[in-house]
Amino acid sequence: MNEDFLYYLWKYHLPGKTLTGSNKENIYIQHPGQQNNDSGPDFFNGKIRIDGTLWAGNIEIHVRSSDWFRHGHQTDPGYDNIILHVVFQDDRPVFRKNGKPVTTLVLDGKFDEQLFETYQKFLLSKQWIPCQNDIAKVGHFEIMGWLHRLAIERLEQKTVEIQQMLHESKSDFREIFYRKLLQSYGFKTNTEAFGQLALSLPFAVLSKHKDRLLQIEALLFGQAGMLQQDFKEDYPQQLQAEYRFLAQKYALRPMQPEAWKFMRMHPPNFPTIRIAQFARLFYRSTALLQKILEAERLSDVISLLQTETSDYWKTHFRFDKPATSRPKKMGKSSLHLVLINTIIPFVFVYGKETNRQTQCNKALEWLGTIPSEKNYITRNFSTLGIKPENAMQSQALIRLKTSYCNNKRCLHCNIGHQLLKTI
Repeated sequence: MNEDFLYYLWKYHLPGKTLTGSNKENIYIQHPGQQNNDSGPDFFNGKIRIDGTLWAGNIEIHVRSSDWFRHGHQTDPGYDNIILHVVFQDDRPVFRKNGKPVTTLVLDGKFDEQLFETYQKFLLSKQWIPCQNDIAKVGHFEIMGWLHRLAIERLEQKTVEIQQMLHESKSDFREIFYRKLLQSYGFKTNTEAFGQLALSLPFAVLSKHKDRLLQIEALLFGQAGMLQQDFKEDYPQQLQAEYRFLAQKYALRPMQPEAWKFMRMHPPNFPTIRIAQFARLFYRSTALLQKILEAERLSDVISLLQTETSDYWKTHFRFDKPATSRPKKMGKSSLHLVLINTIIPFVFVYGKETNRQTQCNKALEWLGTIPSEKNYITRNFSTLGIKPENAMQSQALIRLKTSYCNNKRCLHCNIGHQLLKTI
């Protein structure tokens, strides 16, 4: 037995029932109250009737009544006004400071044991998700409603880091947007390196040269540590000369080139190409953040982000190594990842930080228009009958798998709740 299961019983299976207390009291649970996830009693503002008298106040729940003393509640004034102590086993009486006993409700034997057995089956499951054999029993409407909530949770999860960065920068939205957007161009393999690049080259410095593409490229490639060798071709030599001047002007120190990963990557995904794509985006899209925030349609945002590299990179993947000529525009799947992981979370957090619900709603709407991601999580859920139709649902399934299923949080999951409430 654990407290999580007792919380679940108290919230969902006991309201509306009349049970007998440890001293033969008739206890009617009118309202379980609001669960408290911080310090203090487990539930606030519950309503119960004890022998016909209505009591309103806080409820504390333990596996054993002796846990009251193990947790030190006997010395905490915040627990002296508890109206009900709910326990699985009553192994030690609990008294208030005035010597009066705290009314106790013992749950052992007062619920369907099959409920706990099913919960235990989920906890002990070795399958990909705990309810793999039962999830088909849950209705489509309940699943879709839960996925909508999980999509919001996923967005909120992604905004935590952005909010912290905004706090540290005193709400410099342009700087933080620039950092997150540049970092996103590293995708999975070079995320850390692109993050370092963004930190080493402030937005305020790069924006002073927004009208000169060569200088933007020089600053980005130079700070990336990619201009430190001798070159044969004119273009990298020009970048090198520009960077030497600008690095001295702004007292810049480049990264170590070893930070960048090229191995086992398709050439179009090389960090050199991603830097060139970002440089062209920065050059072409003045006031990019403002344009994104003002955009109504996601297609308008995609048009802003779809940029090609400068001409040199159409025939190169690395400096001084010519290749067959081909355009180097970012592919749809990569663009969608930038939207899902950076643009949309930033629009969402901007709405929260500025109290503009329309921006939050827009972020969710945009997420619902992007095709579903294809990964092992979406593929496995599809085999179980839950096939995501868009990125909002695929993001929700990632949240479901990583935050609920992997941690066996079945009692906090609406799918688990639907399976258990039928017992």
